[in-house]
Amino acid sequence: MAEQHYEEVLSESSDKLADFSDQHTGFISSIQHRLHNTPALVPLIVLLLSIGVFGILLNEKFFSAFALTLILQQVAIVGIVGAAQSLVILTAGIDLSVGAIMVLSSVIMGQFTFRYGLPVEFAILCGLACGAICGYINGILIAILKLPPFIVTLGMWQIILATNFLYSENETIRSRDIEENASLLQMFGWKFKIGADEAGRGGATFTVGVIFMIALICLLAYVLRQTAWGRHVYAIGDDPEAAELSGVKVKKTLISVYAIAGLICAFAGWALIGRIGSVSPTSGQLANIESITAVVIGGISLFGGRGSIMGMLFGALIVGVFTLGLRLLGADAQWTYLLIGVLIIGAVAVDQWIRKAAS
Repeated sequence: MAEQHYEEVLSESSDKLADFSDQHTGFISSIQHRLHNTPALVPLIVLLLSIGVFGILLNEKFFSAFALTLILQQVAIVGIVGAAQSLVILTAGIDLSVGAIMVLSSVIMGQFTFRYGLPVEFAILCGLACGAICGYINGILIAILKLPPFIVTLGMWQIILATNFLYSENETIRSRDIEENASLLQMFGWKFKIGADEAGRGGATFTVGVIFMIALICLLAYVLRQTAWGRHVYAIGDDPEAAELSGVKVKKTLISVYAIAGLICAFAGWALIGRIGSVSPTSGQLANIESITAVVIGGISLFGGRGSIMGMLFGALIVGVFTLGLRLLGADAQWTYLLIGVLIIGAVAVDQWIRKAAS
């Protein structure tokens, strides 16, 4: 009888332990699935927490309309280039040439206007076409010749960068000359205020570049989620062979992704002129690294097929919040790089953990 009672107690304890284990596993699994279905949730939480922390430390100095809109102005270029990078990474690729395409496009806009005396509107169109062509070449080499995206875009980065310096002869077109003769080139830097008083004081200051970045990201978010082309992009990143078997034109879609990414980078080049005021062949050299940083922190998987372009925007804003917050605290700039490095590694670790939900 004693042995039978002991076995019953042991069996009951084991059942309770198993139930507890199942509940624990189910809770963790539900979190994984929630984050897998809404990949922008993690960067959004990190963004809100970072704003809250710096807001407590800096109080009104950080929560002013000037400071918050300054963050948007600082991340506008990274956000636009990050949008291009997001499209590519969603297909499980990568584009290391985005920064070079951006700068070359801006140089063409400036040189066509001032060296050849072409109408500024036509010069801008030529710069946009240059970006699209560079992206199209990347797409052809990757989709048709089956070359690795990393190698192709690394080579294109070097080629475009060299072309940029050879063509421009390392000449910088000054802000004053642009302002007097071709102010349209600086359009993305035009500022306007919302909520200012009659004397023009206070309120939030926005630029055309910020508005363009937000509009672009909203447009791409809609296209990726609500159109067949967007679903094809995700399908290719998830499994290109299965996408091909299901009727997706993988090669055509890949080429279009890289061409559109190049066009977006050309718009970033136009925005770069507005941001710095001049046309400089040496500007924006870190845009490729900064865009990848925004994408990774924003929760877009480097393995492709999962992520949200809104998450990329949150990732860019996180970097902007840390940069401005630490600067206002008077901290060494190296702390910014240290914390961003931690965020990058943490984001990849979270991505790997979330991916287990899909397996």
